[in-house]
Amino acid sequence: MNERRNSIVLGLIAGAAGVLVVLGATALIIVYTGAYNVAATEEHAAVTRWAFDTTFHHSVERRAATFVPPDGLTPTAGAAAYKAMCQHCHAGPGVEQADWASGMRPRPPHLMEAAADWELSEVFWLVRHGVKMSGMPAFGPTHDDETIWSIAAFVKELPAMTPERYAALGGSQAQ
Repeated sequence: MNERRNSIVLGLIAGAAGVLVVLGATALIIVYTGAYNVAATEEHAAVTRWAFDTTFHHSVERRAATFVPPDGLTPTAGAAAYKAMCQHCHAGPGVEQADWASGMRPRPPHLMEAAADWELSEVFWLVRHGVKMSGMPAFGPTHDDETIWSIAAFVKELPAMTPERYAALGGSQAQ
C-alpha cells in the first residue's frame, strides 16, 4: 500500500513539475517573441486587466495600512496642488482630463468616482509612491508628506464636490 501511495505522490509531483515547465516555457516564448502587444492604443486583455487590477488593489491596501493621517487635515489645502499635478490625468468636477490622458493604459481613473473606493491612507500611499507601469508618478521624492496628505484629503472630497466648489478652490489651472 505504501508503494502505491508513493507512486501516486511521485506522479502528482512529476505532473505539477511538468505543468510548471510548460507554463514557464510559454511565458518565455511570449516574452522573447513579443507576442504580447504593449501598444497603449490597445486595451489590455480581460485576464491581464484583472491580474493588474487585483494585484494593484491588494498591494496598495497592504502597504497603506501602516500610514495614519495627521490631525488637523484641511482637505481644501490640497486643491491647488491637485489642479497643478493631477487634474490633467484624473479630471475634476466640471473639468475633463487632458486629451492626451485618454491614450494612457491603464486609463487614469476619474477620481470623482474612484476616490470613494479608497481609504485616505491608500490615496496618500498612491500619491507618495506612484504606480509602476501606469504613468502614475511618485510624488514622494519631490513633495513633503504634508503636501501629499493635503492632496489625498482633497481627493477624498472630490466625489461630493460640485463643479462650482471645485472651480472656486485653489485657483484655476489650465490643462
